[in-house]
Amino acid sequence: MRNLFGGIEAGGTKFKCVVADEKARIILEKTIPTTKPERTIQNVIFFFQKDLRDYLPEIKAIGIGSFGPLDLNPTSPNFGSITATTKPGWSHYPIKKTIEKAFKIPTAIDTDVNAAALGEKTWGAGRKIEDLLYITIGTGIGGGAVVNGRPIHGLIHPEMGHFRIPHDISEDPFPGCCPFHGDCFEGLASGPALAKRWGILGEDLPEVHAAWALEANYIALALASYICILSPQRIVLGGGVMRRKQLFGFIYSDLQKILNGYILSPAIIEKPQEYIVPPMLGERSGSLGAVALAMQSFNK
Repeated sequence: MRNLFGGIEAGGTKFKCVVADEKARIILEKTIPTTKPERTIQNVIFFFQKDLRDYLPEIKAIGIGSFGPLDLNPTSPNFGSITATTKPGWSHYPIKKTIEKAFKIPTAIDTDVNAAALGEKTWGAGRKIEDLLYITIGTGIGGGAVVNGRPIHGLIHPEMGHFRIPHDISEDPFPGCCPFHGDCFEGLASGPALAKRWGILGEDLPEVHAAWALEANYIALALASYICILSPQRIVLGGGVMRRKQLFGFIYSDLQKILNGYILSPAIIEKPQEYIVPPMLGERSGSLGAVALAMQSFNK
C-alpha cells in the first residue's frame, strides 16, 4: 500500500484540495469555493470521502495551509483555529480539529504562506537549500520562511506584510490602504494599493507605466530588510502582482542600490536572477506545501 498525503490550501476565496504521494505526484485535486465555514469544510470532507473513496485507506496524514490569523500555539486550547478575521463566519473556527475529527489521522496546520514556502523548499525553487523565504504579493502581502528545512514561528507567526518601509510622501502621496497601519508594506504595494493609487486594477495597467517602477522599489526596500534580518539563501516572489515579470528586473537593480555593497554575496551581486525567483510550483505552491506539512506530521 502506498503512502498518500492530503493537502488543503485554505484561502479566503477558495480551498484547493489535493492528494499526492511523497514525490508530489498528484492523484486528484479539486477547488472548492470558500463560503460559510460549515458548508466549505463539509465539501472538503466530501472530496476526500467520496471523490477519493478508493484511495482513502492510503492517505496517512493531512496538511492545512490556511489564511489567518491562526492560533499556532500547540499548548493553546484553540490550537489550529482561525482567530479574529474579517472573513464573515470564520473567526475562531477550529479548522484543524474539524478536519482531524473527520478523518482521525495526523493533521498539521500552518499559515498559507509558510505552507507555500515549505512546498517550494521540498519540490520547487528551494530544493537544494535549507533556508528559503517565500513572499506573496497580491490581494494582501504575506511571507513564510523555512529555516533548517522547517517553517519558523514564534510568538504567533510572521506577518511579513505589515512592517514599515520608507515612504517618500512627496514622491508618492498615496497614504496607503492597510486598515491597521496605513502605509506599511502591504498598504503601499499590495494589489488593492495599486488599484487605489492609480484608479485601475493592476492587471489592467499598461506594461509601460510609472506604477511598476514604484512597485518594484517598494518590494526591493522590503527585500533589503528581509535579507539583513533573515539572510535567506533564496527568495521566492509569488502572488498575482508578481505575474508582471518586468518587476523582477526592476527589483534586481533597486535592491543593489539599496544594499549599496553592504551584503557581499555573489548570489545578490552577480546572479540576482537565481536568488530572487518566481515560484517553480506555480499555482500549486500552497496546496503541495500543505502536502509537505502532512508528510512532516506523519514522519515525526
